[in-house]
Amino acid sequence: MNTRLKFLNKVALVTGAGEGIGFEIARQLVNEGASVVLNDIDEKLAGKGVAILTQEGPGKCVSCSGDASDVDFIRSMIDFTVTQFGRLDIVVANAGITLFGNFFEFTVQEFQKVVNLNLKGTFFLVQHAAKQMRKKAEGGRILLMSSTIGLRAYPNLTVYSMTKSALCMMAKSLVLELSPYEITINAIAPGATSTERTVLGDLEYESKWKNLIPLGKIALPADIARPSVMLLSDECRHITGQTWVIDGGWTAASPYPNFNTVQRSEKKVPR
Repeated sequence: MNTRLKFLNKVALVTGAGEGIGFEIARQLVNEGASVVLNDIDEKLAGKGVAILTQEGPGKCVSCSGDASDVDFIRSMIDFTVTQFGRLDIVVANAGITLFGNFFEFTVQEFQKVVNLNLKGTFFLVQHAAKQMRKKAEGGRILLMSSTIGLRAYPNLTVYSMTKSALCMMAKSLVLELSPYEITINAIAPGATSTERTVLGDLEYESKWKNLIPLGKIALPADIARPSVMLLSDECRHITGQTWVIDGGWTAASPYPNFNTVQRSEKKVPR
């Protein structure tokens, strides 16, 4: 066994990881020796992801499908992880939802749907995970999934942007609560990224965004996953409370696509 693997003997839980950025984070953890619980609300998608990663190794991967906004499920998912692998060292709160909508027409039900997953689900996942990490007294790593839309205004995404901005403050605030237990907490803010959902939702997504990004191209999931996994490693053990922006330079100038092309739609992955 390769003892140089960065996450050998570490146990990670990644939510919303059936595809896209979450899947790529899970993949890189498994490839560095971690035992990973891969969560997705879509049972078939979670199973497919596990089947792929089990073949890649050298780490382990099992699925735990369910709704990451449900607090009872969150508790059971933490218990499942500990039962499977005996501990919990790393949590990536990747599950999230985007819901476009005109401010003047946005409903209470729509508001609650976004907040339930992006804020309530993330908050209680971190709470229950941190309680488990505190028990073993060996520290831990927590990563939150913000967005550049939590840093810059964007049309028809007020509620989504509110939640993503809040996650940056959550990472900063919880430094005071978690540091005594050697638990670090950080966030990443991805920009335009080519995932199954973003491309399916807009066939012109890549061509539209690459011309607005100073580096001239949108991110691939691996471009987001690599720095994410770095934050989860011991190499970054003295970094906490920070938000890393990974956007090819977009927020430096923040040019927007044509607002007239923005349609009201729902996506489970907010990139």
